[in-house]
Amino acid sequence: MHEDTIGTVMITQKEILQKAKEIGQRITREYQGEEIVMIGILRGAVLWMADLMKCVELDMTIDFMAVSSYGSATRTSGVVKINKDLDTDIEGKHVIIVEDIVDSGVTLNYLRGYISSRGARTVKICTLLDKPEGRRVEIDVDYIGFTVDDRFIVGYGLDYDQKYRNLPYVTYLED
Repeated sequence: MHEDTIGTVMITQKEILQKAKEIGQRITREYQGEEIVMIGILRGAVLWMADLMKCVELDMTIDFMAVSSYGSATRTSGVVKINKDLDTDIEGKHVIIVEDIVDSGVTLNYLRGYISSRGARTVKICTLLDKPEGRRVEIDVDYIGFTVDDRFIVGYGLDYDQKYRNLPYVTYLED
């Protein structure tokens, strides 16, 4: 990509907020009477997680992890590195990993196993965007906001080399 060119708006902020409400209500129903730990994967999931957690009517603890497998490349390296681990004890807790996009599945597959190994009672995955064409490993995603085509997606927390995270909608970079 020589010069970044943003494509058309794929998903509006209004659509994202409506989806957060739907998924938040579903999580509230499924975990009624339970406490959950919502773990946001930095940095991309911050906006989505903030919208989502406002729609969940349960006792909740939040935490964040920073992991990397992309660097500034547009394809995953396949190697997952934990840059910031959890500060919260998750043993015996219901954990929902909140991610901006599930692409290759490599990072989330690793994280699901890692969090399970720390004694979590249940581990579910919630993503704003799912890009099934990009899969390199099979992974079940429990809560999916929107399914997108195999493009380089930016906006609403998703970036290209740290740019475009602040866009209030989801779009893509033109080739």
